[in-house]
Amino acid sequence: MTDRFDCFVILAAMRTGSNFLEANLNALEGVACEGEAFNPHFIGYPNRESVAGVTMAQRDADPHRLLAAIREAPGRLAGFRYFHDHDPRVLDTVLADPRCAKIVLTRNPLESYVSRKIAQATGQWKLTNVARRKEGLAAFDPVEFEAHVGELQAFQRRLLHALQTTGQTAFYIAYEDLHDLDVLNGLAAWLGVPARLDALDRGLKRQNPEPVTAKVANPEALAEGIARLDRFDLSRTPNFEPARGAAVPGWLAAPRAPVLCLPLHGGPQAELRAWLAGLDGVGEEALLQDFTQASLRRWMRDNPGHRRIAVLRHPLARAHHAFCTRILPTGEGSFARIRRVIRRTHGLDLPDDWPDPGWTAARHRAAFAGFLGFVKDNLAGNTNLRIPGDWCGQTAALEGMSAVAPPDLVVRETEMGDWLPAVARAVGRPEAPPPAAAPEDAPVPLSAIYDADLERRAREVYARDYERLGFADWGG
Repeated sequence: MTDRFDCFVILAAMRTGSNFLEANLNALEGVACEGEAFNPHFIGYPNRESVAGVTMAQRDADPHRLLAAIREAPGRLAGFRYFHDHDPRVLDTVLADPRCAKIVLTRNPLESYVSRKIAQATGQWKLTNVARRKEGLAAFDPVEFEAHVGELQAFQRRLLHALQTTGQTAFYIAYEDLHDLDVLNGLAAWLGVPARLDALDRGLKRQNPEPVTAKVANPEALAEGIARLDRFDLSRTPNFEPARGAAVPGWLAAPRAPVLCLPLHGGPQAELRAWLAGLDGVGEEALLQDFTQASLRRWMRDNPGHRRIAVLRHPLARAHHAFCTRILPTGEGSFARIRRVIRRTHGLDLPDDWPDPGWTAARHRAAFAGFLGFVKDNLAGNTNLRIPGDWCGQTAALEGMSAVAPPDLVVRETEMGDWLPAVARAVGRPEAPPPAAAPEDAPVPLSAIYDADLERRAREVYARDYERLGFADWGG
């Protein structure tokens, strides 16, 4: 324990030099690293029975018991190594604790992958005597390597996000820095440890010092493996839309049939309500609604085998519906404040009062195109207005739902007539009427103004929805 920290964790991965870093930390007076304390297959090190007086069985029953024992180690600053596949039950606790020092150790993922493959082939995971080095080559698998990189990136993103949201900093150290005595002594200073290293630990040897191309049995596969990766994430669809919560109070269940509907704002909500009520032959007022998360969980427990349904609407049609129902009119249900702001900031030609006898299809199309421009700015966080559920991304809405109860059937509006009767039959309601088709938007239907330019604008606004939900052109 120091004035700055009560304990430390080395956040690393296999074959990144964590053994070497641990050996040098243990050479510092007043520091003790307890190995892979939360490795699910052993405790600390293979063939060890306990760490800090806690056995493996005790740790598995309560990992926080071991965490507390390491933190409370008397007369020293204790820590451990943690990899992405170690016990996940302690990670959030560790990351949230500013008194636990975070040392983030990284290595070129190609080097760590090849090193791991050689160790697997030779069975030699540590080298202390060069004369006993086992020779071996890695069999490079492009698909496996891509998965390896993905796991490392996901772990690093999680660490970074946790540090950012809790206002902490970590000590970042690369594999290549491990042999720099000044860097390791800088780490000791950052930890608040007065001791310093006079020399590096020489007990561990680098196992595979050759160039990476000389360490693989099939170097020609390297080119394919590297080509599969988008190193700079150039193909990623940019997304600045904030995460959304699940709108649980708006979810609906049939009074008797085990069916739960998760309506998306801007979609065929009225038609979905009518179909759900028709399953039990009741009026819509009989539907179960106004759920809380507690009452929702209770309903799900009471209805094993239930179906959860969400219906998607084409992004362009959904934006047009929002324009026709929330922006164009001026009466009840319209977004009056948003309407005033976008008339001023985006120059939309909207009538002062509605309905307007002078409203034409040409004016409608021009105003709708301007509305799409506003939605693009709104979703990107470039306006001072909230993002209503009526035109938020459906991908974001589904992600929010999934945090509570993911839908097990997601269908497009145009396919409701095929899929929802199948659900009705599956829950014992074969005679239930099929869902009705939603009427065209008024006063000007999308079919009267649709063109390639509107489609292009919609794709710019809802790039993630088109990509991740597989939408084709509305007019196709």
